[in-house]
Amino acid sequence: MERDDIIEYSLDAHHSEEEGRKIRKKIWMVTLFLAVVTTIEVTLGAYWKDWFDASAWNTIKWTYVVLTLVKATYIVMSFMHLGDERRNIRAIILLPYALFILYLLWIGLTESNYVHHVWETLL
Repeated sequence: MERDDIIEYSLDAHHSEEEGRKIRKKIWMVTLFLAVVTTIEVTLGAYWKDWFDASAWNTIKWTYVVLTLVKATYIVMSFMHLGDERRNIRAIILLPYALFILYLLWIGLTESNYVHHVWETLL
């Protein structure tokens, strides 16, 4: 028995070939952007010891954090269609996450400094 309540979305899309081309171009641009950012991250991780000295490690870590947040934001805006929403709705959804991430970073940095301080006093 065939169900009649399931819609075949590929057949139900009522857009022209020009709109389809535009959608495919957007998908390729998203893929290219994410591939470039990922390539930068992987290359930086693989060759940072050859290109930089040990004092640049903090800068490299913050570069990873920023690039990861850029990728996460772009994925949320593109694939979860949050970029199509109004600015207020985006702020309501993204602001708590941004504050939570900043809070986690603050906890991580504070605790790591404390652990480092305790470790130094024990030795």
